[in-house]
Amino acid sequence: MAAGLRLICTSSEVVDGGQGVRFTVERYGRTTPAFVIRFHGQVHAYLNECGHVPAELDWLPGHFFDDSKLYLICSIHGALYAPESGRCLGGRCQGKGLKPLKVQEIDGQIFLEQENNHG
Repeated sequence: MAAGLRLICTSSEVVDGGQGVRFTVERYGRTTPAFVIRFHGQVHAYLNECGHVPAELDWLPGHFFDDSKLYLICSIHGALYAPESGRCLGGRCQGKGLKPLKVQEIDGQIFLEQENNHG
């Protein structure tokens, strides 16, 4: 397996505790929604799928944080997730967290670390 980088967006598009940027990834032969957010100065990316039900988190495109800007929240049933880890903090997710994706911030741009799986 060889890793490659895919540009998601510029760093300035992802403000701490603000709107996230949506993008897609290929998983198991299908296109899957994902997102990147910034929390305490660090970027974090996850599949845009609640740990409880296969529904997207954001209630409006890019709106992943709750009103306090401290937690990511599911728009369907209100499960709360830690922005820095994706860990479920409360709700009906029964301990299932968000699925993280590896990202890097380089020279004012945010990249997804991709793995090329052959076979």
